[in-house]
Amino acid sequence: MPTNPLIGASELATKLANAETVVVDCRFNLMVPEAGRQAYIDAHLPTAVYADLDRDLARTPSPDEGRHPLPSPEAFALTLGALGIGNASDVVVYDDQGGAIAARLWWLLRWVGHTRVAVLDGGLPAWNDAGYETTAGWVQPQKRVFEPTRVHSDWVVTTDELARTDAKSRGSLLDARAPARFEGREEPIDPVAGHVPGAVNLPFNVNLDNKGLFLSPNQVRANLPPGVEAADSQVIAMCGSGVTACHLLLALELIGLTGKLYAGSWSEWIRDSARPIEPPRTEPL
Repeated sequence: MPTNPLIGASELATKLANAETVVVDCRFNLMVPEAGRQAYIDAHLPTAVYADLDRDLARTPSPDEGRHPLPSPEAFALTLGALGIGNASDVVVYDDQGGAIAARLWWLLRWVGHTRVAVLDGGLPAWNDAGYETTAGWVQPQKRVFEPTRVHSDWVVTTDELARTDAKSRGSLLDARAPARFEGREEPIDPVAGHVPGAVNLPFNVNLDNKGLFLSPNQVRANLPPGVEAADSQVIAMCGSGVTACHLLLALELIGLTGKLYAGSWSEWIRDSARPIEPPRTEPL
């Protein structure tokens, strides 16, 4: 499989018969956590297995952590093996939100050294629009062994690291959340509204068209805030809990840029009331 982070529905359709192709359905609803699993059972791509955001792509958080802390590389390797993913597997991940959740698995796989992974451009809606079939029921993966080949620990920024640097010295901090959440006008998930001082809002869906397909690289590049493409710029992506931030990192990959993940993101930043936020909190939500 090419290292292009995206794959189209027609190309994927030709690969399903290959025993080394593992397709993973990552649909998930933050408000109704079991909805993604049920949607998978109702209809999914042929051969696709299911990965749950809370159970498979994150671990249980401690009181000081964000909502979706990264699993340990060792635990994640066991999860991959249980999903039928080995070191020789070509992995395709998808969801029904333009890659908002699937990008997390794309990033995690690359984080542990597995580059043979792509996101289905447009996800399940694009597959359906192309006229390809789906199937129902649960697919039981054939277990394999996955060994991390290289853990890119330097791809992750911790809350302590972020707090120790001021906005000018840390580079571009891009927040993938919707503008209303970033601006503190509403917060449906976390107990505190607002954003990290110095962050710039770049909602992940600005890089998608109205069908959930990625825009062209030139259009993705045009959406970047000023200074992000500077040769000496460090880019850090964040969101509510380190999930849609991976979508921004995927978009950067499309145009030949790299960035780091603030995995704890907003839901971890606000765990300590001493950390500054913008706009300043004046009263509980």
